[in-house]
Amino acid sequence: MLKVVQTINSYLSDYILVFLLLAMGLWYTVKTRFVQVRCFKEGLQKTFGELTLRGEKKDNGMSSFQALATAIAAQVGTGNIVGASGAILTGGPGAIFWMWIIAFFGMATIYAEATMAIVTRRVEADGKIHGGPVYYITTAFKGTLGKFLAGFFAIAIILALGFFGCMVQSNSIGSTFNTAFGIPTWITGIVLVAFSGFIFIGGTKRLAAVTEKIVPVMALIFILGGLYVLVVRIKYIPETFGMIFKYAFAPQAIIGGGFGVALKISISQGAKRGLFSNEAGMGSTPNAHALADVKTPHEQGVVAMVGVFIDTFVVLTLNALVIISTLYTSDGILASGVIPDTIGKANLAQTAFGVVMGEKVGAGFVAICLLFFAYSTILGWNLFGKINIKYLFGEKSQLIYSIIAIVFIFLGTLASNDLVWELSDMFNQLMVIPNAIALFALTGVVVKSVNEYSYNKKK
Repeated sequence: MLKVVQTINSYLSDYILVFLLLAMGLWYTVKTRFVQVRCFKEGLQKTFGELTLRGEKKDNGMSSFQALATAIAAQVGTGNIVGASGAILTGGPGAIFWMWIIAFFGMATIYAEATMAIVTRRVEADGKIHGGPVYYITTAFKGTLGKFLAGFFAIAIILALGFFGCMVQSNSIGSTFNTAFGIPTWITGIVLVAFSGFIFIGGTKRLAAVTEKIVPVMALIFILGGLYVLVVRIKYIPETFGMIFKYAFAPQAIIGGGFGVALKISISQGAKRGLFSNEAGMGSTPNAHALADVKTPHEQGVVAMVGVFIDTFVVLTLNALVIISTLYTSDGILASGVIPDTIGKANLAQTAFGVVMGEKVGAGFVAICLLFFAYSTILGWNLFGKINIKYLFGEKSQLIYSIIAIVFIFLGTLASNDLVWELSDMFNQLMVIPNAIALFALTGVVVKSVNEYSYNKKK
């Protein structure tokens, strides 16, 4: 099964995914006249202007910041630590450069996603909000085609995030806690199941209350730890950035093979792991942004862009700089490009932080950070799956879905790491296809939102 899934993923990531992500990002960057640059300051103001750990309680939906916190909770997970580690191990330090490229253009893509999530959401008489890609897909394509694409997307996101994605997160938590503290993975699984069940039962309100508290705290802890390592290794920082840019265009020097093959691996790893990390274009975070209490679609669009920036250009980049500056620089154990059997993507970050903090402290620090990152992602992804299971089968199906999701969370702590990642990657990439098709079809609506903002600003 692993070989079959890997083959499917190689075709998706090397030929379909890279094209779709870059094409969509370039398309919306041009059509919105670089909205990720022009409106970035506005996004920061709207995001941090609402920053609070005790947000206003909403009868239905979330505050704009709660929606962003839930989106970031889903974005900032194992993709930032384990995913980035896997990209560097497989594609070399240059893969991070391609993650940056994907993220920059992805900021325009996620603006379009969040905007359309607000435009097409449905509000019932009792105030309940229904929104997400399934609604803008059926807006873009009427009749049978729209229903098919929306159904395909809903099934893919339930499998990708609600089930297999949560397995990836719990798997990473279990393996890092086992490495750092010697705790059996099944015990970690039981604890995760207990906490997850409590929050899942509480619904959207409880989840929003938890994510708006976890996300700022977990990001601050990781950033402070990462900055400490970089200060200690400050003399290697120029070399670190030099390697990222050098190996982005000459990766064969460190990962071996011919130039063409090595470059393809570096770009595809950057695209695949970049998607898994920031989720721009995947269609996951619009499920959260659709619930935001905002006056205009544009408002949540610019806030959504900040989520991608924080995910990739802050958290993921910090982790990558720590790994490269401690392990790949001239005195690092991976400087030659030869990877010891004892190092894999699951413990690469722990090894890197351990160079400065000491083996045990470094392993423990990453394990604790990953617990917060991955667990918050489990919460966000469960919500996204729940929204789509409700779309397919109605409200009564949500309890059954939550029970199955909890089982997958526990199994994730016991399953094969490679197979879990490959399955999650496959369904992640399949989600992109119907989401991207719909976004291209809805270009006019997104551009109208940007133009209305520009017109009102001039007035």
